[in-house]
Amino acid sequence: MSASLSRPRVGVWLIGARGSVATTVVTGCAAVAAGLHPPTGMVTETPPFTDSGLPALSDLVFGGHDTLDCPLPKRAESLTAGGVLPPGVATAVTAELAAADREIRPGGPTPGDTRSETELITAFADDLRDFMHHHELERAVVVNVASTEPVAHGPDAPLPASTLYALAALRAGCPYVNFTPSEGMHHPVAAREAEHSGLPHAGRDGKTGQTLLRAVLGPMFAQRALTVRAWSGTNLLGGGDGAALADPAAAAAKNAGKERVLADTLGTVPEGEVHIDDVPALGDWKTAWDHIAFDGFLGTRMILQTIWQGCDSALAAPLVLDLARLTARAHEAGVSGPLGALGFYFKDPVGEGPSGLSEQYEELVRFGRSLGEADGADRATRVSRDTEKAGEAL
Repeated sequence: MSASLSRPRVGVWLIGARGSVATTVVTGCAAVAAGLHPPTGMVTETPPFTDSGLPALSDLVFGGHDTLDCPLPKRAESLTAGGVLPPGVATAVTAELAAADREIRPGGPTPGDTRSETELITAFADDLRDFMHHHELERAVVVNVASTEPVAHGPDAPLPASTLYALAALRAGCPYVNFTPSEGMHHPVAAREAEHSGLPHAGRDGKTGQTLLRAVLGPMFAQRALTVRAWSGTNLLGGGDGAALADPAAAAAKNAGKERVLADTLGTVPEGEVHIDDVPALGDWKTAWDHIAFDGFLGTRMILQTIWQGCDSALAAPLVLDLARLTARAHEAGVSGPLGALGFYFKDPVGEGPSGLSEQYEELVRFGRSLGEADGADRATRVSRDTEKAGEAL
Protein backbone atom coordinates (compact mmCIF):
# COMPACT_ATOMS: atom_id res chain seq x y z
CA MET A 1 0.00 0.00 0.00
CA SER A 2 1.57 3.31 -1.03
CA ALA A 3 1.74 6.34 1.27
CA SER A 4 -0.51 9.27 0.42
CA LEU A 5 1.12 12.61 -0.24
CA SER A 6 -2.13 14.57 0.01
CA ARG A 7 -2.08 17.58 2.27
CA PRO A 8 -4.31 17.44 5.35
CA ARG A 9 -7.38 19.62 5.65
CA VAL A 10 -7.18 22.76 7.81
CA GLY A 11 -9.87 24.20 10.06
CA VAL A 12 -10.81 27.88 10.03
CA TRP A 13 -12.77 28.75 13.17
CA LEU A 14 -14.46 32.14 12.85
CA ILE A 15 -15.47 34.24 15.86
CA GLY A 16 -18.57 36.06 14.65
CA ALA A 17 -19.26 33.17 12.29
CA ARG A 18 -22.70 34.36 11.16
CA GLY A 19 -21.69 37.97 10.49
CA SER A 20 -21.28 39.61 7.10
CA VAL A 21 -17.52 39.13 6.90
CA ALA A 22 -17.65 35.46 7.92
CA THR A 23 -20.50 34.71 5.51
CA THR A 24 -18.57 36.36 2.67
CA VAL A 25 -15.46 34.38 3.64
CA VAL A 26 -17.24 31.02 3.49
CA THR A 27 -19.18 31.90 0.32
CA GLY A 28 -16.12 33.32 -1.42
CA CYS A 29 -13.88 30.39 -0.51
CA ALA A 30 -16.39 27.89 -1.91
CA ALA A 31 -16.99 29.95 -5.06
CA VAL A 32 -13.29 30.42 -5.83
CA ALA A 33 -12.47 26.78 -5.04
CA ALA A 34 -15.21 25.69 -7.47
CA GLY A 35 -13.89 28.00 -10.19
CA LEU A 36 -17.04 30.15 -10.17
CA HIS A 37 -15.07 33.36 -9.58
CA PRO A 38 -11.40 34.40 -9.74
CA PRO A 39 -9.50 34.96 -6.46
CA THR A 40 -9.56 38.75 -6.76
CA GLY A 41 -7.99 40.40 -3.71
CA MET A 42 -6.24 37.24 -2.47
CA VAL A 43 -2.52 37.96 -2.29
CA THR A 44 -1.81 34.30 -1.50
CA GLU A 45 -3.13 33.35 -4.94
CA THR A 46 -0.48 35.45 -6.72
CA PRO A 47 2.78 34.00 -8.15
CA PRO A 48 5.10 34.88 -5.20
CA PHE A 49 3.17 32.43 -3.00
CA THR A 50 2.79 29.53 -5.44
CA ASP A 51 5.52 27.51 -3.72
CA SER A 52 4.79 28.55 -0.13
CA GLY A 53 3.06 25.26 0.70
CA LEU A 54 -0.21 26.94 1.70
CA PRO A 55 -3.34 24.85 2.22
CA ALA A 56 -5.61 24.80 -0.80
CA LEU A 57 -8.91 26.66 -0.54
CA SER A 58 -10.70 23.36 -1.14
CA ASP A 59 -8.98 21.96 1.97
CA LEU A 60 -10.35 24.60 4.37
CA VAL A 61 -13.09 23.47 6.75
CA PHE A 62 -15.17 26.19 8.43
CA GLY A 63 -16.82 26.46 11.83
CA GLY A 64 -17.03 29.02 14.56
CA HIS A 65 -18.79 30.76 17.43
CA ASP A 66 -21.58 33.32 17.30
CA THR A 67 -24.34 34.62 19.52
CA LEU A 68 -26.67 35.00 16.51
CA ASP A 69 -28.87 32.20 15.17
CA CYS A 70 -29.49 33.30 11.55
CA PRO A 71 -28.31 30.37 9.36
CA LEU A 72 -25.49 31.11 6.93
CA PRO A 73 -27.56 30.33 3.79
CA LYS A 74 -30.17 32.86 4.96
CA ARG A 75 -27.46 35.39 5.79
CA ALA A 76 -25.96 34.90 2.33
CA GLU A 77 -29.38 35.59 0.78
CA SER A 78 -29.49 38.89 2.65
CA LEU A 79 -26.01 39.85 1.47
CA THR A 80 -27.00 39.00 -2.10
CA ALA A 81 -30.04 41.26 -1.84
CA GLY A 82 -27.75 44.03 -0.57
CA GLY A 83 -25.38 43.68 -3.52
CA VAL A 84 -22.49 42.34 -1.42
CA LEU A 85 -22.57 38.89 -3.03
CA PRO A 86 -23.13 38.52 -6.79
CA PRO A 87 -26.42 36.96 -7.90
CA GLY A 88 -26.47 33.18 -7.98
CA VAL A 89 -23.28 32.53 -6.02
CA ALA A 90 -24.94 31.88 -2.65
CA THR A 91 -27.34 29.44 -4.33
CA ALA A 92 -24.47 27.65 -6.07
CA VAL A 93 -22.62 27.07 -2.77
CA THR A 94 -25.62 26.43 -0.50
CA ALA A 95 -24.24 23.01 0.49
CA GLU A 96 -20.94 24.52 1.64
CA LEU A 97 -22.75 27.26 3.58
CA ALA A 98 -25.00 24.71 5.26
CA ALA A 99 -22.01 22.52 6.16
CA ALA A 100 -20.23 25.46 7.78
CA ASP A 101 -23.41 26.49 9.59
CA ARG A 102 -23.68 23.05 11.18
CA GLU A 103 -20.28 23.66 12.76
CA ILE A 104 -21.21 26.97 14.43
CA ARG A 105 -21.55 26.80 18.21
CA PRO A 106 -23.21 29.27 20.62
CA GLY A 107 -20.83 32.01 21.69
CA GLY A 108 -20.87 34.21 24.74
CA PRO A 109 -21.12 35.64 27.21
CA THR A 110 -24.74 36.50 26.49
CA PRO A 111 -27.18 38.38 28.74
CA GLY A 112 -28.08 36.14 31.67
CA ASP A 113 -25.10 33.81 31.11
CA THR A 114 -24.04 32.68 34.57
CA ARG A 115 -20.89 30.83 33.52
CA SER A 116 -17.59 32.06 34.92
CA GLU A 117 -14.78 33.23 32.66
CA THR A 118 -12.98 29.94 33.26
CA GLU A 119 -16.08 27.95 32.33
CA LEU A 120 -16.57 29.98 29.15
CA ILE A 121 -12.94 29.51 28.07
CA THR A 122 -13.19 25.77 28.75
CA ALA A 123 -16.45 25.48 26.79
CA PHE A 124 -15.04 27.39 23.81
CA ALA A 125 -11.85 25.31 23.82
CA ASP A 126 -13.90 22.10 23.99
CA ASP A 127 -15.89 23.23 20.94
CA LEU A 128 -12.64 23.73 19.04
CA ARG A 129 -11.27 20.32 20.04
CA ASP A 130 -14.55 18.61 19.05
CA PHE A 131 -14.46 20.37 15.67
CA MET A 132 -10.90 19.23 15.02
CA HIS A 133 -11.60 15.68 16.19
CA HIS A 134 -14.83 15.37 14.17
CA HIS A 135 -13.11 16.43 10.95
CA GLU A 136 -9.79 14.72 11.73
CA LEU A 137 -7.91 18.00 11.43
CA GLU A 138 -4.27 18.37 12.37
CA ARG A 139 -4.74 22.09 13.01
CA ALA A 140 -7.28 24.88 13.00
CA VAL A 141 -6.77 28.63 12.93
CA VAL A 142 -9.06 30.83 15.02
CA VAL A 143 -9.88 34.17 13.33
CA ASN A 144 -11.79 36.91 15.14
CA VAL A 145 -14.11 38.73 12.70
CA ALA A 146 -16.71 39.78 15.28
CA SER A 147 -17.93 43.33 15.87
CA THR A 148 -15.56 45.76 17.58
CA GLU A 149 -15.71 45.78 21.39
CA PRO A 150 -15.49 48.88 23.58
CA VAL A 151 -12.14 49.31 25.30
CA ALA A 152 -12.12 47.68 28.76
CA HIS A 153 -11.07 49.97 31.59
CA GLY A 154 -9.53 49.18 34.96
CA PRO A 155 -7.58 46.18 36.31
CA ASP A 156 -10.77 44.67 37.74
CA ALA A 157 -12.75 44.85 34.50
CA PRO A 158 -13.97 41.44 33.27
CA LEU A 159 -12.09 39.84 30.41
CA PRO A 160 -13.60 40.95 27.08
CA ALA A 161 -15.21 38.25 24.98
CA SER A 162 -12.45 38.55 22.37
CA THR A 163 -9.88 37.65 25.02
CA LEU A 164 -11.95 34.69 26.23
CA TYR A 165 -11.93 33.35 22.66
CA ALA A 166 -8.20 34.03 22.31
CA LEU A 167 -7.48 32.11 25.51
CA ALA A 168 -9.70 29.26 24.30
CA ALA A 169 -7.68 29.11 21.09
CA LEU A 170 -4.45 28.82 23.07
CA ARG A 171 -5.91 26.13 25.36
CA ALA A 172 -6.99 24.13 22.30
CA GLY A 173 -3.55 24.50 20.69
CA CYS A 174 -4.79 26.68 17.84
CA PRO A 175 -3.05 29.66 16.20
CA TYR A 176 -5.01 32.90 16.52
CA VAL A 177 -5.64 35.89 14.24
CA ASN A 178 -7.37 39.05 15.44
CA PHE A 179 -8.86 40.83 12.43
CA THR A 180 -10.67 43.34 14.67
CA PRO A 181 -9.58 46.26 16.89
CA SER A 182 -10.83 44.34 19.95
CA GLU A 183 -8.33 43.45 22.63
CA GLY A 184 -8.12 39.70 22.04
CA MET A 185 -4.55 38.49 22.49
CA HIS A 186 -3.38 42.02 23.41
CA HIS A 187 -4.91 41.68 26.87
CA PRO A 188 -2.08 41.11 29.39
CA VAL A 189 -3.64 37.84 30.58
CA ALA A 190 -3.74 36.41 27.05
CA ALA A 191 -0.39 37.93 26.05
CA ARG A 192 1.35 36.12 28.90
CA GLU A 193 -0.24 32.82 27.99
CA ALA A 194 0.54 33.31 24.29
CA GLU A 195 4.21 33.89 25.09
CA HIS A 196 4.48 30.46 26.67
CA SER A 197 2.24 28.62 24.22
CA GLY A 198 4.64 28.34 21.28
CA LEU A 199 1.74 29.11 18.94
CA PRO A 200 1.84 31.67 16.11
CA HIS A 201 -0.57 34.58 16.32
CA ALA A 202 -1.26 37.67 14.25
CA GLY A 203 -3.29 40.89 14.36
CA ARG A 204 -4.81 43.30 14.94
CA ASP A 205 -7.50 45.16 12.98
CA GLY A 206 -7.53 44.38 9.28
CA LYS A 207 -6.26 47.11 6.96
CA THR A 208 -8.99 47.15 4.32
CA GLY A 209 -9.78 50.67 3.10
CA GLN A 210 -9.05 54.08 4.55
CA THR A 211 -6.02 52.93 6.52
CA LEU A 212 -4.72 50.94 3.56
CA LEU A 213 -4.61 54.20 1.65
CA ARG A 214 -2.97 55.98 4.59
CA ALA A 215 -0.23 53.34 4.66
CA VAL A 216 0.56 54.26 1.04
CA LEU A 217 0.22 58.04 1.27
CA GLY A 218 2.03 58.49 4.61
CA PRO A 219 5.39 57.23 3.26
CA MET A 220 4.89 59.32 0.10
CA PHE A 221 4.74 62.55 2.10
CA ALA A 222 7.70 61.53 4.26
CA GLN A 223 9.86 60.46 1.30
CA ARG A 224 9.10 63.65 -0.62
CA ALA A 225 9.90 65.78 2.48
CA LEU A 226 6.42 67.33 2.48
CA THR A 227 5.24 68.41 5.94
CA VAL A 228 1.76 67.17 6.81
CA ARG A 229 0.00 69.72 9.03
CA ALA A 230 -3.37 68.06 9.48
CA TRP A 231 -5.01 64.79 8.49
CA SER A 232 -8.72 64.50 9.17
CA GLY A 233 -11.21 61.89 8.12
CA THR A 234 -14.82 60.82 8.19
CA ASN A 235 -16.27 57.31 7.90
CA LEU A 236 -19.89 56.71 6.95
CA LEU A 237 -20.92 53.11 7.43
CA GLY A 238 -23.89 50.95 8.27
CA GLY A 239 -24.43 47.28 9.05
CA GLY A 240 -23.12 45.67 12.22
CA ASP A 241 -19.94 47.71 12.18
CA GLY A 242 -21.81 50.99 12.00
CA ALA A 243 -23.97 50.04 14.98
CA ALA A 244 -21.00 48.80 17.00
CA LEU A 245 -18.84 51.83 16.24
CA ALA A 246 -21.63 54.22 17.22
CA ASP A 247 -20.35 53.48 20.74
CA PRO A 248 -17.62 56.08 21.37
CA ALA A 249 -15.50 53.54 23.27
CA ALA A 250 -15.58 51.12 20.34
CA ALA A 251 -14.84 53.93 17.90
CA ALA A 252 -11.83 54.92 20.01
CA ALA A 253 -10.45 51.38 19.68
CA LYS A 254 -10.92 51.54 15.91
CA ASN A 255 -9.30 54.95 15.52
CA ALA A 256 -6.23 54.00 17.55
CA GLY A 257 -5.03 51.81 14.68
CA LYS A 258 -5.68 54.50 12.10
CA GLU A 259 -3.61 56.98 14.13
CA ARG A 260 -0.80 54.50 14.61
CA VAL A 261 -0.33 54.14 10.85
CA LEU A 262 0.14 57.90 10.50
CA ALA A 263 2.48 58.11 13.48
CA ASP A 264 4.63 55.24 12.17
CA THR A 265 4.83 56.43 8.55
CA LEU A 266 5.06 60.20 9.12
CA GLY A 267 7.13 60.09 12.29
CA THR A 268 4.65 62.47 13.93
CA VAL A 269 0.92 62.72 14.61
CA PRO A 270 -0.66 65.56 12.63
CA GLU A 271 -3.68 67.53 13.79
CA GLY A 272 -7.10 66.13 13.05
CA GLU A 273 -9.06 63.00 13.87
CA VAL A 274 -11.41 60.48 12.29
CA HIS A 275 -15.15 60.72 12.86
CA ILE A 276 -17.28 57.60 12.46
CA ASP A 277 -20.97 58.00 11.68
CA ASP A 278 -23.49 55.16 11.70
CA VAL A 279 -25.71 55.36 8.61
CA PRO A 280 -27.89 52.20 8.71
CA ALA A 281 -29.18 52.77 5.17
CA LEU A 282 -25.68 52.08 3.81
CA GLY A 283 -25.74 48.47 4.99
CA ASP A 284 -22.38 46.81 4.32
CA TRP A 285 -21.16 49.70 2.19
CA LYS A 286 -18.99 52.50 3.52
CA THR A 287 -17.55 55.83 2.43
CA ALA A 288 -14.27 57.08 3.87
CA TRP A 289 -13.14 60.66 3.20
CA ASP A 290 -9.71 62.07 4.10
CA HIS A 291 -8.65 65.73 4.07
CA ILE A 292 -4.85 66.21 4.20
CA ALA A 293 -3.30 69.66 4.64
CA PHE A 294 0.43 69.83 3.89
CA ASP A 295 3.19 72.32 3.16
CA GLY A 296 5.06 72.45 -0.13
CA PHE A 297 8.19 74.39 -1.11
CA LEU A 298 8.51 77.80 0.61
CA GLY A 299 5.62 76.89 2.89
CA THR A 300 2.99 76.87 0.15
CA ARG A 301 -0.18 75.41 1.67
CA MET A 302 -1.71 72.53 -0.26
CA ILE A 303 -4.61 70.08 0.13
CA LEU A 304 -5.10 66.46 -0.90
CA GLN A 305 -8.53 64.86 -0.54
CA THR A 306 -9.38 61.20 -1.06
CA ILE A 307 -12.69 59.33 -1.15
CA TRP A 308 -12.84 55.57 -0.69
CA GLN A 309 -16.15 53.83 -1.32
CA GLY A 310 -16.37 50.09 -0.89
CA CYS A 311 -17.96 47.07 0.72
CA ASP A 312 -16.36 46.13 4.02
CA SER A 313 -17.16 42.41 3.77
CA ALA A 314 -15.81 42.06 0.23
CA LEU A 315 -12.67 43.99 1.20
CA ALA A 316 -12.08 41.89 4.31
CA ALA A 317 -12.93 38.36 3.10
CA PRO A 318 -9.90 37.73 0.83
CA LEU A 319 -7.59 39.03 3.56
CA VAL A 320 -9.13 36.66 6.11
CA LEU A 321 -8.55 33.73 3.75
CA ASP A 322 -4.95 34.87 3.17
CA LEU A 323 -4.32 35.13 6.90
CA ALA A 324 -5.87 31.76 7.71
CA ARG A 325 -3.72 30.03 5.06
CA LEU A 326 -0.49 31.82 6.00
CA THR A 327 -0.98 31.29 9.73
CA ALA A 328 -1.86 27.61 9.27
CA ARG A 329 1.25 27.12 7.16
CA ALA A 330 3.38 28.95 9.72
CA HIS A 331 2.06 26.62 12.41
CA GLU A 332 2.79 23.60 10.23
CA ALA A 333 6.34 24.87 9.64
CA GLY A 334 6.96 25.29 13.37
CA VAL A 335 6.90 29.10 13.45
CA SER A 336 5.87 30.47 16.85
CA GLY A 337 5.07 33.79 18.49
CA PRO A 338 3.83 37.02 16.91
CA LEU A 339 3.86 36.96 13.10
CA GLY A 340 5.28 40.41 12.41
CA ALA A 341 5.68 39.52 8.73
CA LEU A 342 1.88 39.67 8.39
CA GLY A 343 1.85 43.39 9.24
CA PHE A 344 0.88 44.02 5.61
CA TYR A 345 -2.67 43.08 6.60
CA PHE A 346 -3.10 45.08 9.82
CA LYS A 347 -3.47 48.61 11.17
CA ASP A 348 -1.87 47.66 14.51
CA PRO A 349 0.35 44.65 13.77
CA VAL A 350 2.00 42.50 16.41
CA GLY A 351 5.74 41.87 16.41
CA GLU A 352 8.43 43.79 14.59
CA GLY A 353 8.17 45.01 11.04
CA PRO A 354 8.08 48.04 8.70
CA SER A 355 5.18 50.51 8.56
CA GLY A 356 4.94 51.43 4.86
CA LEU A 357 2.78 49.18 2.71
CA SER A 358 5.47 48.59 0.08
CA GLU A 359 8.02 47.46 2.68
CA GLN A 360 5.38 45.36 4.42
CA TYR A 361 4.62 43.62 1.14
CA GLU A 362 8.30 42.82 0.58
CA GLU A 363 8.46 41.38 4.10
CA LEU A 364 5.37 39.28 3.40
CA VAL A 365 6.87 37.88 0.20
CA ARG A 366 10.06 36.97 2.07
CA PHE A 367 7.94 35.22 4.68
CA GLY A 368 6.07 33.27 2.01
CA ARG A 369 9.37 32.23 0.47
CA SER A 370 10.65 31.01 3.84
CA LEU A 371 7.50 28.90 4.28
CA GLY A 372 8.17 27.30 0.92
CA GLU A 373 11.77 26.54 1.85
CA ALA A 374 10.51 24.66 4.90
CA ASP A 375 8.24 22.50 2.75
CA GLY A 376 10.87 19.85 1.95
CA ALA A 377 11.29 18.87 5.57
CA ASP A 378 7.53 18.91 6.09
CA ARG A 379 6.99 16.66 3.07
CA ALA A 380 9.48 14.11 4.39
CA THR A 381 7.70 14.12 7.76
CA ARG A 382 4.29 13.63 6.13
CA VAL A 383 5.54 10.75 3.99
CA SER A 384 7.00 9.08 7.07
CA ARG A 385 3.77 9.58 9.02
CA ASP A 386 1.57 8.34 6.16
CA THR A 387 3.82 5.32 5.70
CA GLU A 388 3.44 4.45 9.37
CA LYS A 389 -0.35 4.76 9.09
CA ALA A 390 -0.34 2.54 6.01
CA GLY A 391 1.69 -0.04 7.88
CA GLU A 392 -0.72 0.04 10.80
CA ALA A 393 -3.64 -0.44 8.39
CA LEU A 394 -1.98 -3.54 6.96
